[in-house]
Amino acid sequence: MLDLLNALAFIVVTGLALYMFAQVVYSRVVFIRLGRKSNLKEDTRQRLQEVLVNVFGQKKLLKDKKSGIMHVIMFYGFIILQLGALELIIKGFVKGFAYPIGGAHKYFSLLQEVTTVLVLLAVIYAFYRRYVEKLKRLKRGLKSGLVIIFLTVLMSSILLSLAAEQRWVGEEASWFAPFSSVIAYLFAGLSEGAAGGLFYLFWWIHLLTLLSFLVYVPQSKHAHLLFAPVNVMLRDTKPVGQLTTIDFEDETLEQYGAGKIEDFRQNQLIDLYACVECGRCTHMCPASGTGKTLSPMDLIVKMRDHLTEKGAAITSRTAWMPRFVFQPNAAAVLAGPGMDEVAVTAEHTAKQLIGDVITEEELWACTTCRNCEDQCPVANEHVEKIIDMRRFLVLTEGSMPHEATRYFQNIERQSNPWGINRKERIKWREGREDLSIPTVKETDEFEYLFFVGSMGSFDNRSQKIAQAFAKIMNVAGVKFAILGNEERNSGDTARRMGNEFLFQQLCQENIATFQAHDVKKIVTICPHTYNTFKNEYPEFGLEAEVYHHTELIWKLIQEGRIVPTNEVKEAVAYHDSCYIGRYNDIYDIPRQILASVPGVSILEMKRSRQDAMCCGAGGGMMWMEETQGKRVNVERTEQALQLGPTTIGSNCPYCLTMLGDGIKAKEAEEQVKALDIAEIVEKSLIAG
Repeated sequence: MLDLLNALAFIVVTGLALYMFAQVVYSRVVFIRLGRKSNLKEDTRQRLQEVLVNVFGQKKLLKDKKSGIMHVIMFYGFIILQLGALELIIKGFVKGFAYPIGGAHKYFSLLQEVTTVLVLLAVIYAFYRRYVEKLKRLKRGLKSGLVIIFLTVLMSSILLSLAAEQRWVGEEASWFAPFSSVIAYLFAGLSEGAAGGLFYLFWWIHLLTLLSFLVYVPQSKHAHLLFAPVNVMLRDTKPVGQLTTIDFEDETLEQYGAGKIEDFRQNQLIDLYACVECGRCTHMCPASGTGKTLSPMDLIVKMRDHLTEKGAAITSRTAWMPRFVFQPNAAAVLAGPGMDEVAVTAEHTAKQLIGDVITEEELWACTTCRNCEDQCPVANEHVEKIIDMRRFLVLTEGSMPHEATRYFQNIERQSNPWGINRKERIKWREGREDLSIPTVKETDEFEYLFFVGSMGSFDNRSQKIAQAFAKIMNVAGVKFAILGNEERNSGDTARRMGNEFLFQQLCQENIATFQAHDVKKIVTICPHTYNTFKNEYPEFGLEAEVYHHTELIWKLIQEGRIVPTNEVKEAVAYHDSCYIGRYNDIYDIPRQILASVPGVSILEMKRSRQDAMCCGAGGGMMWMEETQGKRVNVERTEQALQLGPTTIGSNCPYCLTMLGDGIKAKEAEEQVKALDIAEIVEKSLIAG
């Protein structure tokens, strides 16, 4: 009779838990499907590789070695323990059950017990990291603590059940069941019946905890266990520096950008439920780290909660099971289907994504550096979501900071951020009689088009970078030309500030100019221009090889066309610019160039390469004032100054300007200067 009651109770409880789990997961799938179609490329091989590397290889998690190893143990531990969990459940119906695998079973038992203890130790370490060490990026609330309790009880109940079973079935202690055997020793005085009762007590504790955790997972941050592998599999496989294009010829579009949560693509919405809330993105974010309101993690979490609330209101599907436990507005639920619940539904439906959920201050604080995305272990893409919301503000609402309005107007009128007469774009050649810098109309043939960019053409400090690079090409005998006054702004910054229409206009005009002059190779000193030419212009018809000036300089050094010979005694704290580094994975070339210059010593900042901190100029912040917290460029400059350099080296006009301003802000001009790599190489090529 007891066996029958045990089986019936198991069927009812398990069936109810599986039903609630399935309903909650399906609700979230329905909410995700409220978004626009993703139209992803197939790219099956690349997607499978991403899954192998970042799901099974845990590559991103291991960027933080301590928590990475902890999660690897948990990840593979749970996979291994599933076989043992099934055997343990069957033991509750068949006394002493063991898989019929003969002599191999003792090794299976050993693996299960060792894995259980390793996972338990990992859980204890997770508790230590969150509640004792108190890492700033980790939340310390009821939900986080509840997960630790769940996992602790699960692992402990496995060992306690196995220990009680030993006494119940009369097994001897074994080295192949080392931990349960030690615990079983404590139960030595129990009768067979008492040991059996103790087994079922721990068995039911394990089962109820397991099923409770199953129901809890999709309603918590641990939904990433379900959605993260899918998110990695379905992420965009386009270059990380390429944004999604708006089709302005599509007459069905009623607005541009994302003003509602449903305006995002479905694969973007999967991000929201894949989020682990580990805080790695926010920890590395230059805006968050300098006191701005933007937190990449909070942005995702707020969007997730908004999607859940609004999705439930739109579809009339419950997002929580049982509702009275999990639903945030539990009071309305307990009141029954009355006016309170109707009011809650109306509130969620009317809530504005931009304004009520995400503030404009958050959106305009982003430097688009991608430090958040590089750190994210579940492949979330924060930057494009921010830009999609900026697009809505700029193109649909016409709402933007006044500095952005002025920037767009200057680009539209004079094709440069300052509004300087476009006919002065060629004047940067003046003052250097030793340079030969022909325009495309002044030479019969050229191999490279040197796209100088607005900074190199109009900014006094950046003009020196353009001149230094031109000198290097002259020394190497490179045949190059510039567009002169025919050159326009690349449109990169306009695009990342949300003005997609202006970007596309500039893009098409530039490509037409390139084609008119039969341009085959383009080189630029600006990483932002490099990125947009290389990764975004091809979609609009550009067919040309694109080089950053450091790539060409290194190529010339390798070919022996330039040989740095003069000693340049500089201790260089090298700064990796975001759009060359994280966007295009160029880290070694700039360092190899510096190492080839006699007298130069390279100093590595604590945050370098993939972890390098943004200078603060990206995403349009070069042209807007920081009104919150500490200036990003000052923070980055302080990191460089800690090394005691004589030079802060860069490969980007924006970075050089920001770091130069940071040096002035720290009143360190007499000790340190900011130089581009091209300027350092030029010093080594000409007499001092």
